[in-house]
Amino acid sequence: ETGACPLARRHVLELGAGTGAVGIMAATLGANVTVTDLEELQELLLVNIENNKHLVTGSVRAKVLKWGEDVTEFQPPPDYILMADCIYYEESLEPLLKTLKDLTGPDTCVLCCYEQRTMGKNPEIERKYFELLQRDFELEKIPLDRHDEEYRSEDIHIVSIHRKQMVGAQ
Repeated sequence: ETGACPLARRHVLELGAGTGAVGIMAATLGANVTVTDLEELQELLLVNIENNKHLVTGSVRAKVLKWGEDVTEFQPPPDYILMADCIYYEESLEPLLKTLKDLTGPDTCVLCCYEQRTMGKNPEIERKYFELLQRDFELEKIPLDRHDEEYRSEDIHIVSIHRKQMVGAQ
């Protein structure tokens, strides 16, 4: 929204879209968006797309994507991958990381937003996720002063993620 990531006419994929709010917002800013989640969330996604279609200046569609499975139909790599609150379930970390590796190209920017949770196993799950992520990706934490003034919060984090450049790559 701030223009830091120009979305108009960009190919955007949202992982774990849930309600689709993040992807639909990107579509209102002109992006061509595919919101993805499990089969059981497709109906909710379609209802929300329909209810917000009058705001969309790009395009938006819903597709099933189960993390860790084949992503061929989502190629070529998108310009942006959006993730909001996808880091909370330990069993999903490896499949999520595989999906990110399979989907990203050298120019794909992954924007990951999450609420830091201090209860139960959440801190350990977050630590493990970012540790595993750094094997193949470079991370840049977006400072709080660059978050939206009205909605910023100390426990909400935004991370920009890019594939590491392969040594010797042309």
